Amino acid sequence: MNCEIEFRAVGDASRAGDAILVRYGQAQAYELMIIDGGNIDSGKELVDHVHEQFGQSAVISHLVVTHADADHASGVREILDGLPVRKLWIHMPWAVAKASLPYFKDKRFTEEGLRDKLAAEYDIVAAIVASASDKRIPIAMPYMGAQIGPFVVLSPSQQMYEMLVPQFDRTPEPDQEALEAAGWWLAAPKQNPAFALLQKAADSIQNWFTESWTKERLRDGGHTSASNESSVVLYGAFPSAQPVLLTGDAGIVALTAAANYAHQTNRPLQQFRFAQIPHHGSRRNVGPSILNRLLGPIQTEGTASRFTAFVSAPKDDSTHPRQMVLNAFMRRGGNVVGTQGTAKVYPGGFPNRPGYSAAVSMQFVARVEDYD
Repeated sequence: MNCEIEFRAVGDASRAGDAILVRYGQAQAYELMIIDGGNIDSGKELVDHVHEQFGQSAVISHLVVTHADADHASGVREILDGLPVRKLWIHMPWAVAKASLPYFKDKRFTEEGLRDKLAAEYDIVAAIVASASDKRIPIAMPYMGAQIGPFVVLSPSQQMYEMLVPQFDRTPEPDQEALEAAGWWLAAPKQNPAFALLQKAADSIQNWFTESWTKERLRDGGHTSASNESSVVLYGAFPSAQPVLLTGDAGIVALTAAANYAHQTNRPLQQFRFAQIPHHGSRRNVGPSILNRLLGPIQTEGTASRFTAFVSAPKDDSTHPRQMVLNAFMRRGGNVVGTQGTAKVYPGGFPNRPGYSAAVSMQFVARVEDYD
């Protein structure tokens, strides 16, 4: 079975997003899968692209929404309106209201009241679910162990998702003590929109340092949002070919859970032929230890690349991808390719697409951003 992975160009400047088209099977007998839809414009563009490449009768076997953030979910509504979809995979925060209820600080919430609150706050997800329901498309929650075509979900587990929902930015205040007692309190606090803007402004003020192949400045202990940690992490297994890893916006918590489940279920790590760089190349989502576990140790400088790694980032984004993250993937054997305004395709055994030229690999750069 072949596996072609296409990252569509999403957003501009600091407005990133993901929209991924996967074709798997054989050249004359394949199925299509979409992972995220990016923003509304990229969702519309993806519909037109599928028709152009695969015909007006093309069908999407699986449509996966990795998590509820708008830059991944908004375009899904356009995909549902423009393409026939056999199954939708999406997490619905209100669906876990009963299990999550004890982990909210305000104990006056009823299950029904919390469901209504979560559905209202996550209106994009609610609109996606309503559209799929109207079209009689089966809907499932992509929890750990779920099989989606040739992919299995490595993270999150159902319990993990139930514990993350109270820590989402748009949900009511969590009960930190209850979550700590359950072992699921994230060290990263909630960020309101105003703080997020300040953080982005701070990130744009760069201090620079020099690193080398053997001196890595990327650190362990990075923190990303609970919503990002709820991202669906997918492991694709294919006969007679190395596996594929797709990560969404997963951070160290989710990637560690994914690695643990892969180990428990005897799915090999460090042997990928393709891996997605999480969260548009953010340094908050990865560290040396989890990359060593997933991808393998640092290779000798000059060693040939062992796998391909794509990063989805807009052309003119001053903060993504982080060079220290790109360098980290290269050290571990990655041939790194970025979208940056242009769609990129990993053929994965399928014939090369007409009209597409060879992608230019990103290079190791010694000048990297500091952690201010």
